[in-house]
Amino acid sequence: MVFGKKQPESFLGVDIGAGGIKIVELKKTKGRPQLWTYGVANKQLDIHVDTQEMPEIQEVMENNIEKKKEVLTNSLNQFASDSRVIEYGGLLKELITQAKVTTNVATASLPVSYIFHALVTLPPVERRDLPHHIQAKIKKMIPQAIEDMQVVFQQVPDPLAEKQKYYKYLVTAAPKKLVSFYSAIFQHAGLQLKELETEAFALTRSLVGLDTSVSMIVDIGAERTNFFIVDQGLPMTHRSIQLGGRVIDKILAEKLGIDESQAKQIKQDVSLFQDDELDAELFRPVLRPVMKEIEYSFDLFLRQSGNEAKKPEKIILTGGSAVFPVFTKLIEESFPLRVFVGDPWARVVYQQGLKKALDAMGPRMSVSIGLAMRNIV
Repeated sequence: MVFGKKQPESFLGVDIGAGGIKIVELKKTKGRPQLWTYGVANKQLDIHVDTQEMPEIQEVMENNIEKKKEVLTNSLNQFASDSRVIEYGGLLKELITQAKVTTNVATASLPVSYIFHALVTLPPVERRDLPHHIQAKIKKMIPQAIEDMQVVFQQVPDPLAEKQKYYKYLVTAAPKKLVSFYSAIFQHAGLQLKELETEAFALTRSLVGLDTSVSMIVDIGAERTNFFIVDQGLPMTHRSIQLGGRVIDKILAEKLGIDESQAKQIKQDVSLFQDDELDAELFRPVLRPVMKEIEYSFDLFLRQSGNEAKKPEKIILTGGSAVFPVFTKLIEESFPLRVFVGDPWARVVYQQGLKKALDAMGPRMSVSIGLAMRNIV
């Protein structure tokens, strides 16, 4: 979703999630993303939006900027008095002030739990007719009326496409009401929301980059764990389960006789633990759904037409709880693949004196880094 074509000097990525707000500002230096500033606001947020009763928002052409502004303004008005918009917008405004952000233009992510994500196959059609054919293809697959969804798509690289006379498209659809809700937050914060994209693409950009092999990103959030299979540098599948870091916090708190906030801090400070100090078996029953979901997702992907001969190479962990060593240990025991915590800073230039601090918070910043990199790499 693009509201303007002029590229700012700096690029701000904003990740609003259940565990708070994360921001990263990057500048393009000699063709590479350079860290300018970053910030985190730790707070439990309710990012759920009722998307069933959708407002009527007129579709406009991509090049009709004035009409687009009018439609955006009208759609934002419904959220003007939403207490969460005021609260989260104020929190974001305070965060960008404290971090001394230098741009007022931002790219943000939409929570994947609201996003429809599918791979569709079509015969050759005229480019101008593609939106019609894509929407017709997914119309019966999505849970809401197609008119209430913002639909974007991109062609998937396939060397056999010309020969087999078909093309694959990765389709993403988001409720327009959700787009309006996020836009209202940014407007309240005094930011221009230039683009919105799903967490899947941001994570792929920061953790996978140009690698074309088959891999899986396991994003362990506060409330949910999301699973993305990435192939040819694109997130092809997405699945999610309602199990996140707070469950781990609870188990640690009970085991160590402390409160959950202390348990969360201990979980993040992994230097306090050695492998033999943590009883992985204590967590195996709780994390079993994670292992089952990884297995099921790979199985589903490899049974799809054209994927039968592909071989997954790695599992990349990210999210606030990814640094908890039990996750890596149990997944390594279950799958004959390379398993590691992803480093979203690997493609970013920064002062080496910051390395220790950045490494500690890296898994939490993967989405915001990927968002800021969108117009650089």
